[in-house]
Amino acid sequence: MAKTISFHLQKGGVGKTTISGTLACESAKQGYSTLLVDVDPQGNASSWFYTGELSWELSDVLQGRCFIQEAVVEIPAMPNLFLLPTFGIGGGLKQYAETKISDEPYVLQDLVKELATTFDRIILDLSPGLGKLERSALIASDEVITPMTPEVFSLDGLEIFISELEKIKKNLRSPVRHEKIIINSYDERIKQHKEIYQAAMSGSFLVFKIPVDPVFRKAQERNIAPQAYRARGRGLKPGTIEAIGKIDSQIWR
Repeated sequence: MAKTISFHLQKGGVGKTTISGTLACESAKQGYSTLLVDVDPQGNASSWFYTGELSWELSDVLQGRCFIQEAVVEIPAMPNLFLLPTFGIGGGLKQYAETKISDEPYVLQDLVKELATTFDRIILDLSPGLGKLERSALIASDEVITPMTPEVFSLDGLEIFISELEKIKKNLRSPVRHEKIIINSYDERIKQHKEIYQAAMSGSFLVFKIPVDPVFRKAQERNIAPQAYRARGRGLKPGTIEAIGKIDSQIWR
């Protein structure tokens, strides 16, 4: 059965989609059949990786309007990578989250169980909120990993999320693990970044760092994986490649 990982923090701009997409690409690059599920009503992961026409989205699957295999699309430029998309414009996931998911809190859990028979690894990309949709995605996961930026507000957000996740686990009887943090856009030259890293390390979490790297933004603009981006012979920084490889080797254990 596939392992399912979600990335979440109740704060925007920490790189959830960037990290979710990059690690999905890394998993696929290693030869694993990997599904990226876009559980964000804004559909940013979908618009990043897929530019063709889409007939069905995640909300259609959840509401029984189509079969899963009709909605899942293969990413041509990245073998072994598949996407269960969400339409960013005109999509129905937001409406579904507001009107129907309260009656079906385990709908994503049931979906993931079915998907786990087809794919080796599943990654859920969530929005910054913590409503019923996000709660449903968290309890559908084997593990949730928190991305954060090296700033005080992210630390505050982490404390709040830890508290909220404990409530979710208790109320919805979920065994989802929360043991890892990824500090995004880390710069060794900045004192505050070092202090935030040390603060994160002082807890019980396994902490990773991803350096500041402009290739992530450029790759998203070109709708390709960061690992595949090249301009004038240059791609991701060596330190970034090393960090991604280290995270990939640890999170799927």
